[in-house]
Amino acid sequence: MSSIADNIGSVTRRIQKATLQAGREPQAVHLLAVSKTRPPEDLREAFAAGQHAFGENYLQEALEKMEALSDLDGIEWHFIGPIQSNKTRQIASAFAWVHSVDRLKIARRLSEQRDAGLQPLNICLQVNINEEESKSGCTLGELPGLVDEIGELPNLKLRGLMAIPDPDQAEAGLRASFRVLANTLKQLRSDYPEAGPLDTLSMGMSDDLEIAVAEGATWVRVGTALFGQRPVKS
Repeated sequence: MSSIADNIGSVTRRIQKATLQAGREPQAVHLLAVSKTRPPEDLREAFAAGQHAFGENYLQEALEKMEALSDLDGIEWHFIGPIQSNKTRQIASAFAWVHSVDRLKIARRLSEQRDAGLQPLNICLQVNINEEESKSGCTLGELPGLVDEIGELPNLKLRGLMAIPDPDQAEAGLRASFRVLANTLKQLRSDYPEAGPLDTLSMGMSDDLEIAVAEGATWVRVGTALFGQRPVKS
């Protein structure tokens, strides 16, 4: 059975190979370890193997892990799950990145509740790229207005876009979804140069990271390939 350290090495090599094949810079793509439902011991093992960025979906679970792992200097926490209004204060305080902002109300609350002593909160706008009823995210049509408004919020740094395409698509459909997101980001960067860096595409997971990297991903969110299958909920 492979260790978490072995898995990190394997996934890192996959990313490096995909980046090379796409003709991109070796350091252009970052690995975000999706650690929801995983015990702190797994994260500690991953950290020891050189993985410092972790993505969490559930606030209370994440806060407990943060406390358990508070001795790990340099660990970086990313929130990647749906955001409820009553959770924004703690998210704004505890995380370095939020990948799942999908409406102006949430962005405003995150900005207002971010401690002025902290660096601006890095955020991505989540796009429901295939317009699935079961998924969070704004539409492509809503993006320009959101980028324009959020660019004015003082305690946020608008980094880019995030999407979770329909995994049941054929490879051509996945590739097209990733390409639409990449082209959309490029257009937004041109249309709203003052809105933020707009340098980030958070897309691609364990099964499709190579396609995502080929289409411009800068963060790939990987859980299963690092930590194994999550236990089935009883």
